[in-house]
Amino acid sequence: MNTPEIIFAAALAFCLAGALVSAWAPSQWAGRILAIFGTTAATLLLTGAAAVIVSHTSVSLTLWRLPILGRLRLDVDGISAFFMLALAMSFLPACLFSDGYMRRYIGHYDPRAFNIFFHLLLGVCIILLSAGDVITFLLSWRIMSALATFPITLEHRVNEHRRAGYLFLAMNEAGIITATFGLLWMAALAGGHIGFSALHAALVGTSPTVRWTLFLVIFFGFAVKAGLLPVSSWLPRAHPVAPANMSAILSGCLLNFGIYGIVRFDAVILPPISAGPGLLVLTVGSISALVGILYAAIDNDMKKMLAHSSTENLGIVTANIGMGMVFTAYHLPMLAAIAYVVAMYHMINHSAYKTLLFLGAGAVDQHAGTRHMNQLGGLIKRMPLIAALFLVGALAIAAIPPLNGFASEWLTLQTILRSEDFAPRFSRVVFGLCGAGLALTAALAVTCFVKAFAMSFLGKPRSTAAASAAKPARSAAAAMAFLAAACVVLGLGVTWMIPAINSAMRPLTHDLAAQALNPPFFNNATARHPLPAAFEKSFTQLGARIGAGVIPGRGLVVMHRGGSANPVVYAMSTFYMAGVLAIIIFVTWLGVRLLTRRRRVIVGEQWAGGLRRLSPDMTYSATGFSNPIRVIFKSIFAPAIRENSAVAVAGHFRTAITQERDDGYIVDRLFLRPLTATASLLSRALARLHRPAVVNAYAAWVLLALLLMLIINRIW
Repeated sequence: MNTPEIIFAAALAFCLAGALVSAWAPSQWAGRILAIFGTTAATLLLTGAAAVIVSHTSVSLTLWRLPILGRLRLDVDGISAFFMLALAMSFLPACLFSDGYMRRYIGHYDPRAFNIFFHLLLGVCIILLSAGDVITFLLSWRIMSALATFPITLEHRVNEHRRAGYLFLAMNEAGIITATFGLLWMAALAGGHIGFSALHAALVGTSPTVRWTLFLVIFFGFAVKAGLLPVSSWLPRAHPVAPANMSAILSGCLLNFGIYGIVRFDAVILPPISAGPGLLVLTVGSISALVGILYAAIDNDMKKMLAHSSTENLGIVTANIGMGMVFTAYHLPMLAAIAYVVAMYHMINHSAYKTLLFLGAGAVDQHAGTRHMNQLGGLIKRMPLIAALFLVGALAIAAIPPLNGFASEWLTLQTILRSEDFAPRFSRVVFGLCGAGLALTAALAVTCFVKAFAMSFLGKPRSTAAASAAKPARSAAAAMAFLAAACVVLGLGVTWMIPAINSAMRPLTHDLAAQALNPPFFNNATARHPLPAAFEKSFTQLGARIGAGVIPGRGLVVMHRGGSANPVVYAMSTFYMAGVLAIIIFVTWLGVRLLTRRRRVIVGEQWAGGLRRLSPDMTYSATGFSNPIRVIFKSIFAPAIRENSAVAVAGHFRTAITQERDDGYIVDRLFLRPLTATASLLSRALARLHRPAVVNAYAAWVLLALLLMLIINRIW
């Protein structure tokens, strides 16, 4: 066994050991056990995945041979390893966070069961990403969905939690059954071979109609797991009811498995030969992103808001994958490579900052007693470190430079603008509309997370629970600090991330993205891809070679190289941005200090419009902050207003009027409700045929069906 194989085996062993120890240890040890065994397994997984990517090697293991179908295999290539990095990035801090968090369930529920399923879930996720054949993949996927359901429903005595768990399981089962149909059809077309490499080789000459059908079945099957529209209704229901560490895993890594299925089967094994599939993926991703951020912006439950935001971010990832498919179909391999790299970059960025934000929401819920933003406020005084770390995640997800969210979203918008490089007008129109939608999404994300931080941590406490919030455990701060540091490193290190992702995704990028985005200014002249001399001189004068000989890698500037007429299409450096921002902040601070050094500070009672003090009801609320979005996009939300009145004794006057607003989910309104209504109508019609009073009519239907089949058979 080579080194990565040993590391992966050790990670699986720690997962199994953690489950066994959790079964026998006392309940009060549950958090500590999860922190020890889960964190160790995730660290080993992170190390093994990084080793595979850096060494450009793969791990292969044959399990056993089936008589007809062939060998069951575990294969870890660069794509699998990269998704393992995202998996470990969520599981490691979530397990560390559990040390203090799981104490809240002692005496109410048994956290040992949660621990068992949590450890086993990590182990099955590793096997799933290592699967090298259809049977192993599908079997591990079904086990993963079942294992994930139990941690979600830890508080199983609450009816809402049970319903959310059933919905999660049902939707995921529907998705994988749909995808299974496509995967088994692939295996049939491959002559019964089930290995991924055999599928790719056998499907090269498949007809366009079959390819379209396979693409649709597989894409929408895995879109359920990714939380994309129109199959995302489970997402905002499952996240709020799950424990915070499980919510972080759901959003930070389990949603990525839907992206993994789309990439593995719709992009690698069955690459597009026409632009249609890619345009569909781009459109679905863009609509998912816009609808997701709209609902996130108006929701006042911290975890539900973050769940909707996951739909937004996975939509951005999917839109980039769609762009890669379109560029591939138009034979633009360099642009396709950039799109795929940006998709994976945004995915791992989302894993970092969304896990951070869910853990922050969990810490607030645990120690303030609520996660409703209208009842929070002022928490920065009660938990300053948690507030600071949550702010890093909020700035990252809002794409504020120089953090990681800015780099991937900026590259997304720049990639969309490259649609001018292909001729078909319809494709350019689709790219333009999707680009406008993604730009609006980025703007709304800023509004959403300004509200999330300001309404939760700033201002005055709007409830007794917020005013008396307890100090979180050190494990919560440590887990969030790890993720906050990851957001900073992933943002500043964009020029190192692009070559690493490019190497991992080689079956899709063919090593073209690094050449296109990272000019090797730090290398010697013979190794560097030549640029026009005049431009190279001017770009060097702008500072592109700063750090040469000291900082390893290709440089500090992301620059998309064009042709001789336009050698640089766009350029950006988060590293330089950080330096400029630091200088601006320092100069501003110094100027304020110099200008105010002789002023006396007078402490007095604050003026509040003549009032002695502001009550919590008078302060700005999360509902008021997001109300303009509710008004502007009222046609999308289609709210239902329920009015309750209190009538005076005489019955002539109403003494109090309250209104409750229900912003129904657009997926339920436009997709699920018509679907369920149609199913109910058909079931009632079929039920009437089975009544004894209409047995003759039932026999007549059978006879008519038989006659129809005979006629069709005769014609054919």
